[in-house]
Amino acid sequence: MTEGNGGDGGSAGDDGGPSDGDELTYADAGVDIDASEAATAALIGAVGADTEAEGSGSEYAGLLDIGDRYLALATDGVGTKLLVAEALGDYSTVGIDCIAMNVNDLVAAGVRPVAFVDYLAVDEPDERFAEQVGEGLARGAELADMELVGGETAVMPEVVRGLDLAGTCAGLAAKDGVFDGRAEPGDALVGWRSSGIHSNGLTLAREAVTRDHEYTDPCPFGDYETLGNALLEPTAIYTDLLDPMRAHGVRGAAHVTGGGWTNLERLGGHRYAIDDAFEPQPVFEFVRSAGNVSDEEMHRTFNMGTGFVASLDPDDAEALADATDGRVIGRVEAAEGGDGSDGDEEEATVEIRGLEL
Repeated sequence: MTEGNGGDGGSAGDDGGPSDGDELTYADAGVDIDASEAATAALIGAVGADTEAEGSGSEYAGLLDIGDRYLALATDGVGTKLLVAEALGDYSTVGIDCIAMNVNDLVAAGVRPVAFVDYLAVDEPDERFAEQVGEGLARGAELADMELVGGETAVMPEVVRGLDLAGTCAGLAAKDGVFDGRAEPGDALVGWRSSGIHSNGLTLAREAVTRDHEYTDPCPFGDYETLGNALLEPTAIYTDLLDPMRAHGVRGAAHVTGGGWTNLERLGGHRYAIDDAFEPQPVFEFVRSAGNVSDEEMHRTFNMGTGFVASLDPDDAEALADATDGRVIGRVEAAEGGDGSDGDEEEATVEIRGLEL
């Protein structure tokens, strides 16, 4: 069973949160990453998932040995980004997010997405938003170059307020095509730009933005009509990176979602030194300023401009970057006190923009 890291499921309430002007954290807003990881570990332990078994899974997908190939499965949802869509009455992009959060995890495992099923839970049926969600799912599947093969709509007024949208993606990979998933000291890190906040950390972003503003307020940056539109910018889809990453010998990749830049730690117990990350889009500075959020908290929650990272031999890194509109953003070093011979035994750290995460 793989660790969950996608769309946040927390909700920001009016009780017990920070007062205006206080420094805001993800936990204050309603999502405690440490508690979430502990709950995930408890779930894995209860179901008896053997993550050490050959072919049982990667950090991003569950893998089933079907002979000459692996069948891979990933599941994720849109999270509290749906509350922004609800506030604006615009659900046209959240289907893209649902597709993206799933297929990008498969790509990080080295697996090609082939099919997707969605699950839409609502408190009451509404043809208008159902049509918008469906159009977004279709567009996302087109961008990911895979098929929508079905789904389920459940009406649960006592369980759901508004709607919830999630899905499961299936993929296939040759056994020698799946990424090892482990970086090595000396590797270069290649990164690719995000489209914005994507679909994680929205609980913190919403709490920050709505301290002194409304989602319908005019957006002071970019080409967005409102602040809500900036938050709804759909998640980038990275399936086009799969073939070039394989061709250039990528060892492991990270989808930068829940937990922000600490996702690189999934590549092993090393030091990840980032010295040329993509600049964050203006929406991140707006969230940081509006919520008085520390730089460290921003980088532990959001992608901060870089949505996907791969680790590979430095001799191949520039060629991969040139072939894919990426760029070399940093390097992998041995963890402090280690020699890199057994990275998993050391504590991973990420250094970015003068911060040690």
